[in-house]
Amino acid sequence: MGKPFRFLLTAFFLLAAALTRAATPAPSAEEAKPLPVGAKAPGLTLTDLNGAKVDLAATFATQPTVLVFYRGSWCPYCNAQLAALGELEPKLQALGYQTIAISPDTADGLQQMAGKNHLAYRLLSDHGMAASAAYGVAFRVSGKTAEAYQKHGITLTPIPDGEGTWLPVPTVYLIGRDGVIKFVYSNPDYKVRLSSADLLKAAESAAK
Repeated sequence: MGKPFRFLLTAFFLLAAALTRAATPAPSAEEAKPLPVGAKAPGLTLTDLNGAKVDLAATFATQPTVLVFYRGSWCPYCNAQLAALGELEPKLQALGYQTIAISPDTADGLQQMAGKNHLAYRLLSDHGMAASAAYGVAFRVSGKTAEAYQKHGITLTPIPDGEGTWLPVPTVYLIGRDGVIKFVYSNPDYKVRLSSADLLKAAESAAK
């Protein structure tokens, strides 16, 4: 076996391993490993509330980004967080930021979230959880928890392997135009969210 072939074979297996990790949810919210500061933000293509495709990499390149992962339009804590973010948006825009919020919701769920909270910033659907997995915030929901949600009419996104469902850990990233993560806040306790004051402080610091 020649050296060039061995090199290509090694590269292939490394890439396959990376893709496998990216597509695998953490066993629990506490074990999720969000991408850290300094990492390159994955540039996937998602869809907005009108079904239009949005290239994240190209979008990040236009201006600094506040990127939020939330659980869904059914979550009261997410509604409160996104509504507060809407009120903060003018100050973030003044610092040069655009705001994007991502969830497993379908277009209908995004429209509901935007409508009831009067949101002007961009909401994107990650219904297949590809972005949540790539950013390291996807986790496997316990069967007991999924059943409890189901009783309240909430159907979570099934994991492609057919075993269970998953959700994103609520997470906030600040991403530069170079696509590099400048700040991250992630908390496995979905009831605890980054305050507007702390987000603004982080945004001001990252903008310097």
